Parts: sequence; C-alpha cells; structure tokens
Amino acid sequence: MNYINRIPFLWKSFAPILLVLLIAISCSQQTERQEASHFKTRGLVLDVNDLSTVDWPRRAKEAGLTTLATHITPSQVSEFIQSERGQQFLEECKTYGIEVEHELHSMGDLLPRNLFEEDSTMFRMNEEGKRVADYNLCVHSEKAVKIVCDNAVKYAKILTPTTGRYFYWIDDAVPMCQCPECSPYSDSEQALLLENAIVNALRKEVDPKAMLAHLAYVNTLEPPVKVKPAAGIFLEFAPIYRRWDKSLLDTGATGWNAQQTITHGEHLRLLDENLKVFPAETAQVLEYWLDVSLFSGWKKPAVALPWHNQVFQEDIDVYAKRGIKHITSFGVYIDDQFIENFPDLTFLKEYGKGLENYQPAQ
Repeated sequence: MNYINRIPFLWKSFAPILLVLLIAISCSQQTERQEASHFKTRGLVLDVNDLSTVDWPRRAKEAGLTTLATHITPSQVSEFIQSERGQQFLEECKTYGIEVEHELHSMGDLLPRNLFEEDSTMFRMNEEGKRVADYNLCVHSEKAVKIVCDNAVKYAKILTPTTGRYFYWIDDAVPMCQCPECSPYSDSEQALLLENAIVNALRKEVDPKAMLAHLAYVNTLEPPVKVKPAAGIFLEFAPIYRRWDKSLLDTGATGWNAQQTITHGEHLRLLDENLKVFPAETAQVLEYWLDVSLFSGWKKPAVALPWHNQVFQEDIDVYAKRGIKHITSFGVYIDDQFIENFPDLTFLKEYGKGLENYQPAQ
C-alpha cells in the first residue's frame, strides 16, 4: 500500500479531531493560567450590538479574559440570546472556554411600568408623597416584590450564566421609595431588601447555589446598615464618578466633570466600608477603563478610547490589595464600526494580559 498517497485522505479524516484536541489543550492551559492568576474574573461587559458584530469570544480568549457579560436589559438580551447569532455566540464562548454572564438594567422588565394603573402602591412614592411609575418600586409592596422575583426567575431560565452569578440592577442613580415604610431605609438598604428576595427566589426555583450582585453605584455607594445580605449576595462596586486619567492612588482627584466632586479617596473609603458588609473574596469591581460609550457621552459615532495603561495597572493593584479577585469593565460601543475606525486594539490586550499576569507584591 502506498501510504504517501494516502496522506491527504488521512489528514482530512483526522484534521477535525486534531482541531478539537488543540482547542481542548488551549482551554486547559487557559484554565491553568486562570487558576494561577490573582484575578479569577477578568471580564468585559458588552451590549448586544457589540456581541452581534464582533467575534468577541475569540478576541476575549486571545486577550486573556475569562468572562464576557451581555448588556443592556433582560428583554433585549433574551431576544439576542434566543436568536441564531446569540446561539452562535454561546457556542463560540463554549469553544474558547469563555464564561458568560448577563449584567442587566432590569427594573422596567421585572416590574413593567404598565402595571401602575392596576396597582399604584407597587411603585415608589416620591418626595411629595405621590406614587409614580418613573423608577424602581416600593420594596415593601409584597405584590411588587413577588412580580419582580417571578420575572427574575423567568429571565434566569433564558439567561442562565455559566458562573451561577446573576445581575439584576435597580434603576441607575435615581431615587428609591419614600413611603412611610420605605423611607427609614437608605437606597442601598432598599436595594438589598429586594436583592435578598430575588436571590432567595433564584435559589428556590433555578439554582440552589445562585449568587446575585448588590450594585454599589452612585446613590447606593453607601453600605447598607439596617439590612444584612442574604446568602448568595455579593458586592459589585461601580465607581462611575471617578476619573481615568489619574489612578485611585491620587486620592484627591475628583470626577470626570465639574459636577462630580466625590474624590478617589472617598470612593476607596466607600469600597472599604462595603467590604465590611460583603465578603472581599466574592466582591467584583465593575470599572469603566474600556467603556467607549461613557467617553462618547453615550452617543454615536464613538470616539477613540482614552486608554491609560499605567493608571489601569495602579488601579488593579489598589483593588487586589483589598482582596478583590473579580474585575470587569464596560466595553460598550466596541463594535464593528468602532474597530473599523480605530483598528488598534492594543488596549484590549493590555487590559486582559494586565489582569491575567498581575501578581501581588510579596
């Protein structure tokens, strides 16, 4: 038998097997690196347009990331995930060993605003004593909390994270309820009351080990005092009112516009106070180093990313020294058009490899 002549046939027969083996070896090596890295989560949060137009799972793996999170709302992301492109995205993440999470602005979907006419007491009371359907809810309305939990469970069965970590955020930087029952509680405490109910529902109906983020952001940066986190609640700290051309070590620096007077030092104090309530080992920092949407004023066309690698390196050291092992950043607007306009993505590699290779000073 002429084996030389059979080489092309043998190659065609075994090439798919070899490809699978190479991917498996690569994923195994990535897992080993992940276990050796200080940061267990090295993530990026992207909206459905970013994920639809760019081969993010491959790019994430090449950059040393562990996790991609979808964004913006449960209904938007559910539509994407159930589409052909969304299913392809999930398969590619599985192929490249990338974890999938869903970081979601949720309240409009979890408690639909059109229910206000049915029962206004489910919605928040404003400072004038009037029930309004603009933001959030009344966390002391058992009916409202049940609807929120039921819808959280419904979406969790569609948007199931590979990590067991869920993110259902209250409305951004807007007031919670001021009714007589709610007003003794801070916004952070009202948020945590709701989050405790959601995580208990998720653990009962979806996953007994489910975890849920408590988002410390703008009006919820102050840690809760009167309410304690239920089992499964973890801290997600999002310092949007800082600046990114100066590191957190510059404790006197203030925010990226004149209206934001909170200093870096105050951000760190609030982080430390929150870490007295929530475990550091499960806490996650949600940063904005790569958030093109923020630097573009949340309007397209997107601008080039003002990336400061030295600032980033100093920042992650600040977080690591507090015991934080989970780091992610928004990367919204890094879509096909952004890459066409700004093809140099060195910042992505510096971000991913910076987290992957970071080792605390001995």
